[in-house]
Amino acid sequence: MSTDPLLQPFTLKHLTLKNRVISSAHEPAYSEDGMPKDRYRRYHVEKAKGGMALTMTAGTAIVSPDSPPAFGNLFAFDDAIVPWLRRMTDEIHEHECAAMIQISHLGRRTGWGQNDWLPVVAPSRLREPAHRAHPKEAELWDIRRIVGHYADAAERMQAGGMDGVEIEAYGHLFDQFLSPATNHRTDEYGGSFENRLRFPMEVLRSIRARVGDEFIVGVRMVLDELRADGLGFDDAMGALQRFTDEGLVDFVNVIRGSIVTDAVLSEVIPLHGMPAAPHLGFAGVVKSRTGLPVLHASKVDDVATARHAIREGLLDLVGMTRAHIADPHIVRKIQLGQEAIIRPCVGATYCLDRIYQAGEALCIHNAATGREGSMPHDITPAATSRRVVVVGAGPAGLEAARVCGERGHIVTLLEAMPWAGGQVRLAVRNPRRRDLLGIIEWRVAELERLGVEVRYDTFADAGTIADLAPDVVIVATGGLAINPHVEEGDDLMVSAWDVVGGDVTPTGDVLLFDDDGTHSAMTTAELLARSGVHLEIVTPERTVGVDVGGLNLVPYARAFNETDTRITLNQRVRGIRRRTDGRLDVTIGSDHSPTTHVRVVDAVVGDHGVLANDDLYHELVGASTNLGEVDYVALVDGTPQRVSTNPHGTYQLFRIGDAVEGRNIHAAIYDALRLCHVL
Repeated sequence: MSTDPLLQPFTLKHLTLKNRVISSAHEPAYSEDGMPKDRYRRYHVEKAKGGMALTMTAGTAIVSPDSPPAFGNLFAFDDAIVPWLRRMTDEIHEHECAAMIQISHLGRRTGWGQNDWLPVVAPSRLREPAHRAHPKEAELWDIRRIVGHYADAAERMQAGGMDGVEIEAYGHLFDQFLSPATNHRTDEYGGSFENRLRFPMEVLRSIRARVGDEFIVGVRMVLDELRADGLGFDDAMGALQRFTDEGLVDFVNVIRGSIVTDAVLSEVIPLHGMPAAPHLGFAGVVKSRTGLPVLHASKVDDVATARHAIREGLLDLVGMTRAHIADPHIVRKIQLGQEAIIRPCVGATYCLDRIYQAGEALCIHNAATGREGSMPHDITPAATSRRVVVVGAGPAGLEAARVCGERGHIVTLLEAMPWAGGQVRLAVRNPRRRDLLGIIEWRVAELERLGVEVRYDTFADAGTIADLAPDVVIVATGGLAINPHVEEGDDLMVSAWDVVGGDVTPTGDVLLFDDDGTHSAMTTAELLARSGVHLEIVTPERTVGVDVGGLNLVPYARAFNETDTRITLNQRVRGIRRRTDGRLDVTIGSDHSPTTHVRVVDAVVGDHGVLANDDLYHELVGASTNLGEVDYVALVDGTPQRVSTNPHGTYQLFRIGDAVEGRNIHAAIYDALRLCHVL
C-alpha cells in the first residue's frame, strides 16, 4: 500500500474512488451535434487510462433548449445523448475510473442567436457582460418548465451510466436566482434569502425525486462571489447547509469569485503569472464547516500542491484539470515513481481561450490532447533506427528531437545559441510569463533522459549536416522579426524583438504599431508600459491583441489601464519622419478613410510577426530525397512520409514550426509530433 496521500482511496457515498485525483467538469468543446462522440469519448478515456479516480465530463451539459450552447456544450435535454454517454462511461469504467457529468441551465450566460433562437432567460433583466445577451425575466411557467428539465436531464445522465451528476452553481441560472447581484425579483422567487433559495431547492428536490437516494448528486457552487452586491459566504454556506439537511447533495465542489467578465473569470481560473491554487485555503475553510466531501480545482497544476491539499485535509478530492490537459497520465507516473517526467501545465490558458477563438480546447504544448484518435500520448519505438539531425532548439526542434528519441532514432540536435528556447526565451523576458519556460525545460530534461545529443553554440550549414551523414534532417530554425510596412521612414522603426531582448530601450513618448495582433506585441507593450514610458498602441484591427484570447488579454489590459496607456484602433502607421529636434513625426491613418493624423513621439516600435528563417532549408533541398516535399495527406492522417523524387538525394528533409511560416507554439509542436511519431 502506498503512503502517498494522493493515492489513498476515498468513499463518496457508495462509490469507492481508487485515489484522490480528479479532473473537474470542463467543456473542451469536442462535441458533435451536442453529443459526446468519438473525439469527446477518447479524450476522457485517455485520462481514465492515465490512472485518475474520477473524470468529470461536460462543463456544462445543458438541460433546456432555451439554454443554447455557448462553448460547445453537450445536449443533456436530448434523449439521443444516452447511448453516446453509455459508450463513454463503459470505456471509462473499464479503467476503474468513475465518470460524472455536470448539468446546468446557462441562464443569461449564453446568447440567443444560435440553435433554436429562443430568448435567453434569467431571474431578472440583467445582461451578463461576458456573453452580452439581454435576457427576459423568467416567468413562472419558465421556472416550472426548467425545474422539470433539470430532472429529465439528470435521469438521462443516470441512464447513460454516469456515477453521478454535478449541478453547476456559479454564474449559471441555478445561482443567478440565489445571488442578490443577479436576482432583483419582487415575487416569491426574489428578495429575501428564503425566496432566492426557492428555485435552487426546487431544482434539487426534482432531481433527487427522479434519480433516487442512491444516485450521487453534487453541486459545484460559488461560496463567495467576492462582490459587495453578490452572494456572500454566510448566505452561501446557509444555502449549502439547507441542501445538506434535506439530503439533496452528496458533495460540494468549491468555487470562489465571479465569472461575469474575463477580468474576474481570470481570478477564478488563474493563468500563468498568477498565484498557484489561490482558493485552496478557502476550500479548506469550507471543508471545516460542512460535513460534505469537498472537491476543488483552481490552478492546482503540480503534484506537490495537490499532495499538500490532501495531506493537510484541505480537500477530499483534488482537481488537476488543466494539468491533465497537459498530461493525462499524471497518476500513472506518480504510481511508477516517474513524477519527474510529468509534462507540466504552464498556465498558458491556451486551452480555454481557444474554445472561444476556434471552438476546441488545445494544450499549448501537448498536441495529442483532443487528438487521441490520431496522435499518441505515448510514443512507440520505430522498427528501424535512423540517424536524425534536428536544427534549432526552439519548441518545434525540441519536440522533434524528443519524439525521435522516444522512437529510438539516433538524434543530434544543433542549436546556434548557447541555450535552448527560441522565441520562448523572448516571451519570458516578461516576468509574468516566465512559467512558459516549462515548455522548454521539460523537453531539455527529456532529451537528457533519452540520451539525445545536443550541440549548442553550433551554427549549422550544409557541411555541418553532411558530416553527420543523416537519414533525416528536420529544420526548425524558427523565424526572424519583421516590422510592418510603412510608406516612408521604415528605418526609423525598431522591432518588438529589439525592445524585449534589451537591445533597444525606448524612453519618453513611444508609439507601438501592432500589425499582427499576437502575444509578441502585447508582451512588448506590457514591458514598455511598465518601464515608465508614455505609450500609445496603434493597430489597424477593431480590437487590441486580436489574436490573444480573452483570459490572456486580462493582464495586458490591466497593465495598460494602470499605466494610462493609450489604445488607438482602426489606425495604421503611414510614415515616420525625423524632426530637427530629434523627435519623430508619425503619420497615422485608417483603412476606412483618407484622413490622417500626426503624433510626435520619441520612438516607434513595430511588430508584424516573423518571417521564416529558411535559408538553411533551401540550401539543403537539392541533396534531399524528397526535395523538401511533404505529403500533406499522410501528415494529416498520421502515416509515414514516402515521397522520393530525387534519386541522388541522401536524406529526407522537412521543415517545421516558424521555419515554414510564422504561427504559434502549439502549431510548432503539432508539426513536430505528427511528422515524427511515425518517422
